[in-house]
Amino acid sequence: MLQFIFLQAQPGGGSAFISMLFPFLILIVFYFFLIRPQIKRQKETQKFQESLREGLEVVTNSGIIGKITKIDGPVVRLMVDEKTFIRVVKTAIQGEYKPA
Repeated sequence: MLQFIFLQAQPGGGSAFISMLFPFLILIVFYFFLIRPQIKRQKETQKFQESLREGLEVVTNSGIIGKITKIDGPVVRLMVDEKTFIRVVKTAIQGEYKPA
């Protein structure tokens, strides 16, 4: 018959504090390096989408480049060619098109 002996460290004065501190530090690192920058990006994107105006040349999330001809609530009409128009939602617009 096999016998297993588990050695456990005796709880010391500082080990309980360190074991509580480590998960807290991980949460702080996640907040400052992952969550906070994502929230900042979302706010900037929302601010840009609210400031859309006619005549602005934009690019969509799928890479379509067009000029805004009409804004109808959450729907934006883009002119992608001389007589070709498409309708997209504001949230599909990624940013302003700036040729290289």
